[in-house]
Amino acid sequence: MARVISVEAERFPIAGTFTISRGSKTEAEVISCTVSEGGHIGRGECVPYKRYGETMDGVREAIEAMRDRIAGDISRSSLLEAMPAGAARNAIDCALWDLEAKLSGKPVASSVCAASPRPLETAYTLSLGEPDAMAAQAHANAARPLLKVKIGGDNDIDRIRAVRQAAPGSRLILDANEGWTDDNIVANLAFAAEQGIALIEQPLPAGQDEILRHIAHPVPICADESVHEAKNLASLIGLYDAVNIKLD
Repeated sequence: MARVISVEAERFPIAGTFTISRGSKTEAEVISCTVSEGGHIGRGECVPYKRYGETMDGVREAIEAMRDRIAGDISRSSLLEAMPAGAARNAIDCALWDLEAKLSGKPVASSVCAASPRPLETAYTLSLGEPDAMAAQAHANAARPLLKVKIGGDNDIDRIRAVRQAAPGSRLILDANEGWTDDNIVANLAFAAEQGIALIEQPLPAGQDEILRHIAHPVPICADESVHEAKNLASLIGLYDAVNIKLD
């Protein structure tokens, strides 16, 4: 029986406004993809990311363009060769994983994990704002063990100080989303180390991060926007201490 695909654009309101160094949003724009076969339905979804040139219409069109290949039972491994990495491929891939699980009655985790699933600690994210506003967010979530703090402005030292004072018992990750510069990174790193920050994500713009090879890393620095696929990893040696593994 041939597979059938459907694609839908959805929008979900955010509680308030979520801000990073590149701007703010009040809703999440999502493309959902379902692939059905034999009465079973697999579902995947993705969030088109403007930072990488993705749009809702473009991602939807990319998924629709695969309709015949999906009806022809394209495998997940073949999908990786047929489409570039990005939101559209992720939505289809997740839908195919889910469909396989429904058809086989075997959970995805049992297919991909050597060990039994177990709970993992994840970070709760604080939106970028003025120091007082970020301190209020941190105070409200101070019982959480791990907070990811969006920064990337001219007064990040004040933001870091305010969040640390408001959540003294939490481990903190800073995510600058490419918002720092060669002029402030050394001072920001030093202050982050003083405050016991655990990790800093993508402090500088992708492709403009050569200084990382020549300055101290008192806090581990993680590549985010600078890495998309495994083939990118070699170029990061000497610049970064960790990578953000993208699921979309």
